[in-house]
Amino acid sequence: MSSTATLRVAVAPHSTALTHALFIVGGVGFISAMPQLSIPVPGSPVPVTGQTLAALLVGTTYGARLAFTTFATYLFAGIVTFALLGAYALNTSIFDVQVAIAIGIVGFLFRRFAMPITPLILGLILGPNLELQFRRALQISAGDYSTLWASPLSKVLYVVLFLALFTPVITRVMKKIRKDVIQ
Repeated sequence: MSSTATLRVAVAPHSTALTHALFIVGGVGFISAMPQLSIPVPGSPVPVTGQTLAALLVGTTYGARLAFTTFATYLFAGIVTFALLGAYALNTSIFDVQVAIAIGIVGFLFRRFAMPITPLILGLILGPNLELQFRRALQISAGDYSTLWASPLSKVLYVVLFLALFTPVITRVMKKIRKDVIQ
């Protein structure tokens, strides 16, 4: 027998996506149910819970990859449960849970399409404060937008912002022009 032979291979020698999914769901259920079992250890005040035994059994019978996927699924389910429970407990509102799910989907799409998530988080955190300060500035200036760029410091900051935003685009265009000129 090979060194990677496991009980799972003996039970289901031909693995399909369905058998993997069934083993993962069964393993997560087994790991979740086993904390109800407590085994006293002689000479130790702390008993071994069934969850430790379940982790050992799943790890040895499933093999490394499938066991890792099972543990990751178990942890993911717990994290999602507590995150949604926290969202609900904040205001006891289902709307907050729906917002948390929507934000999770947006985060997944950002990851899926390799978009940086940091600007989104910064925008969500700093956006309300920025809007409040913008309104205050307009109220102080009686609705005159020219106060937003009247001082020399604001002009310098706008130039730096413009350069930070458009330098990657300008660099890409310049490289393309140089490449076309060389050819």
